[in-house]
Amino acid sequence: MNAALVGLLGLAVALAALRLVRGPGDADRIVALDLLSACGVAACVLAAAQSGQVLYLDVALGVALVAFVGTLAWARAVARKGDRRG
Repeated sequence: MNAALVGLLGLAVALAALRLVRGPGDADRIVALDLLSACGVAACVLAAAQSGQVLYLDVALGVALVAFVGTLAWARAVARKGDRRG
């Protein structure tokens, strides 16, 4: 079961990284970055479940908070760039 979850998580990371690199638009890249951060949180939760260490859940919470702020900042930057074009 855990090997299947790790495999699916790896597949999600690979596909999100591909979308991050290929684009085509800025919104696609923002969503891909958000998905990568969600995969990071999922990896921390999976590590906590496998090891029984609660510390990984604290790390997952920190990653989620930083990813949320990063996604907001990047979306705001893209919105400002769009305002300058129009």
